Amino acid sequence: MARFLRWYGSGPLHLLVLIASFAITGYALVRLFAVRPIEVAIWFVGAAILHDLILLPLYSLADLSAQAVLRHQATREPQVPWLNYLRVPTFLAGVLLLVWFPLILDLSIPYPGAARLPEGVYLGRWLAITAVLFAAAALAFALKLRRVRRAAHAGEKRPAPGHDAAP
Repeated sequence: MARFLRWYGSGPLHLLVLIASFAITGYALVRLFAVRPIEVAIWFVGAAILHDLILLPLYSLADLSAQAVLRHQATREPQVPWLNYLRVPTFLAGVLLLVWFPLILDLSIPYPGAARLPEGVYLGRWLAITAVLFAAAALAFALKLRRVRRAAHAGEKRPAPGHDAAP
């Protein structure tokens, strides 16, 4: 097992899940290309261009800006890396917006029989989901910060190994 971990870098379950995801993706691509090969190829090329030329520079700039603006000062208190607690809800809210933007921004032809929802509810619901994502991230960050600070304070109160508290 140690040899496999050294060779692959992770456990066999990771490899199995990775192979299964590639198999499912390959199956979906074969099925899609069988029905509409030109449209699928155009979609892949367009998605790659959109991501690499527009979205990647935009979210890289946003990430660098967040790091520059929100740098913390050096303190005696232990610090917790906070940026991922901002990145994850932003990413999830962005993916939801990207997938559902025609409905969120009221740009689509309504399908009342399929969705059974009025047209104007999507923006409010997306904003509510986004607020819940950021609130959950803030709570997770606060709990992590509390745990790290408690551990640091507990470490300060203990005497160093080999030293007795009383002479």
